[in-house]
Amino acid sequence: MNSRQQLILQTVIDKGRMSVADLARMTGVSEVTIRQDLNTLEKHSYLHRMHGFAVPLDSDDVETRMMNNYTVKRSLAEFAAGLVNPGETVFIENGSSNALLARKLGEQREITIITVSSYIAHLLKDAQCEVILLGGVYQKKSESMVGPLTHKCIQQVDFSKAFIGIDGWQPETGFTGRDKLRTDVVKAVLEKGSEAIVLTDSSKFGVAHPWSLGPAERFQRVITDSNLSAEAHLQLQHAGTLVDIVDAGSIR
Repeated sequence: MNSRQQLILQTVIDKGRMSVADLARMTGVSEVTIRQDLNTLEKHSYLHRMHGFAVPLDSDDVETRMMNNYTVKRSLAEFAAGLVNPGETVFIENGSSNALLARKLGEQREITIITVSSYIAHLLKDAQCEVILLGGVYQKKSESMVGPLTHKCIQQVDFSKAFIGIDGWQPETGFTGRDKLRTDVVKAVLEKGSEAIVLTDSSKFGVAHPWSLGPAERFQRVITDSNLSAEAHLQLQHAGTLVDIVDAGSIR
């Protein structure tokens, strides 16, 4: 992948949808060249082509998802890391924002991180913190552990905070996920009764997926960015959820 193709891919991921004409103007090359670049990127499963447009893949791959709104997610992770005190044991679920949080917390020797994500565990292989990777059935695409064995492992550990990734939220459905097995893991975590914190960028709000994680009342806190709509913000607050709005570089 050359530098122009990297720029194209990052732009498509950030914007969600880009026309061939706009990409040509942005990069200063012809539309024919852009179409060739898009063909190459689609061939290697980096994005999907539509008539005259390119759109990102709806991928479970953590690294692919991390590229989407990376700067925002890094700011969210830095804010969330500030909520964890020395000596705490925290659970970090799957997801790109959570992976960035784990990397930030990994700098602290006194922290213990429990996770079901083999990606996060590998990310922390040289970290200062203690890492506990729970067992289960290995879900290859998401690099996460799922299933009954994972539930039993969760029952055997204790943690003060749980950082949860979501795929969608609407007031009628609450928080939702795309994958039933992973949402079942989240439900097992919620049964532990520790502080449950949703860590996600605002693009997930207003979107619905098939599998419910439960109503907003089951989550004590949401950390998201300043693009969250005022309506969604108010609905979350009415449900008794503390909402932290984080800007890239500043917090309000």
